[in-house]
Amino acid sequence: MGEGRASLSRQFARGGVVAFLALVALTYVYRQWGPYPITNSEPRGTEIIAFGDSLTSGHGASPGKDYVSLLGQLCGRRVINAGRGGDTTADALTRLERDVLARDPRIVIVMLGGNDLLRGVAPEQAFANLEKIVQAIQERGALVLLAEIRAPIPAGDFGNRYRELARRTGCVLIPDVLSGIVANPKMKSDQIHPNDAGYELIAKRVYERLRPYL
Repeated sequence: MGEGRASLSRQFARGGVVAFLALVALTYVYRQWGPYPITNSEPRGTEIIAFGDSLTSGHGASPGKDYVSLLGQLCGRRVINAGRGGDTTADALTRLERDVLARDPRIVIVMLGGNDLLRGVAPEQAFANLEKIVQAIQERGALVLLAEIRAPIPAGDFGNRYRELARRTGCVLIPDVLSGIVANPKMKSDQIHPNDAGYELIAKRVYERLRPYL
């Protein structure tokens, strides 16, 4: 009986090792490829930076409850907030060098396009700007996470362009990051911006996509 139990224990132990190695292998494959090849899946640099507009700066959040602060808590490390309220993709492009590239980026979360949509900027122009931002970051050896912005207002041709851009450039896509927020008054601080609960949901969604690359 004792020998049988010992043999069974060894089998369970071997099974645990195999399961662990399989998990490591799957994580490596996901980091390298995901649903398509990911650019800079083993990034250089040192800093995690969130780059965007008021959704990143945290308009409508209580102190320390913006998504960037909450993401830092989930990661257990500093995340630099490089958000500026009101920015379009064109505005963000003008400060990219100072606020992102000069900070030795390792991973950059790009959350832009909402103001372009609200101001009627042509999708072709907005996504040309976004592509320039993404490529400039990637040229520094950093990994880019691209947040998909969808809205319950007519979005013109914005809808699928985030996914197309992510696939074309090898970004990690954060799909429909505002789902369940923009149409839910309980998740918003005003007509556009999330409240603390909304930002918490955004942070969890970003962390889910970021975690394999930490």
